[in-house]
Amino acid sequence: MKIVVIGGSGLIGSRLVTLLGEAGHEAVAASPRTGVNAVTGEGLSNALVGADVVMDVTNAPSWEPQAVLDFFRTSARNLGKAEAAAGVRHHVALSIVGCDRSPKNAYFAAKVAQEELIRAAGVPYTIVRATQFMEFIGGIADFSTVDGTVRIGEGLFQPIAVDDVVANLAQVALAAPQNGTVEIAGPDRAPFAEIVSRFLKSVGDARPVVTDRDALYYGDRVEEQSLVPLGDARIGRVSLDQWFARAKNG
Repeated sequence: MKIVVIGGSGLIGSRLVTLLGEAGHEAVAASPRTGVNAVTGEGLSNALVGADVVMDVTNAPSWEPQAVLDFFRTSARNLGKAEAAAGVRHHVALSIVGCDRSPKNAYFAAKVAQEELIRAAGVPYTIVRATQFMEFIGGIADFSTVDGTVRIGEGLFQPIAVDDVVANLAQVALAAPQNGTVEIAGPDRAPFAEIVSRFLKSVGDARPVVTDRDALYYGDRVEEQSLVPLGDARIGRVSLDQWFARAKNG
């Protein structure tokens, strides 16, 4: 099976290409680094020749509200047209759990726009919504630090390890299109601030962590269930304790 991974040179995409290749599939890493640009359309038609599945795991280069919206809208339109022309049988896109519940988060709003265009493109699809990656907890702590204190909004958090994201994406790619959404999350759910605090302690970071209802998560307030699955979700294998141990050991 030929599987083209848009964003195939990034954190998720590079691992996905490796995993699918090891399973015997023709996995193609498509990104500006390899001459394929879903935003400008450069190299897109050639990359999709003979493709059975196209997986979009791209990450916008800018989080500026209009820029991120333009990125996901334009790339989704271009991919939909190119896939229809190439006869692609399954489009798989990586999105975010709760993206439709935080309208003031510009990145989340852009993912909602992307999802709408995928549904309208006419290509069989599966949207995989993932919770936040464990690998990004440190970055969240840095972003949320004010005067040396990490201020985290209320609500629950259920991060997932990148390895589990990749494994689930590969399974979806090899299955029939759902023409719907699949949600994936880590095995541990706890208050957001508690998880951030546990991570910092595991890596020897002494910054205090406090719960602040007014603290914003990339532009929007975190409610109790803003960032976790509301119904059934596929649960990853890597626990927080396992991942914290990895992070501590480098």
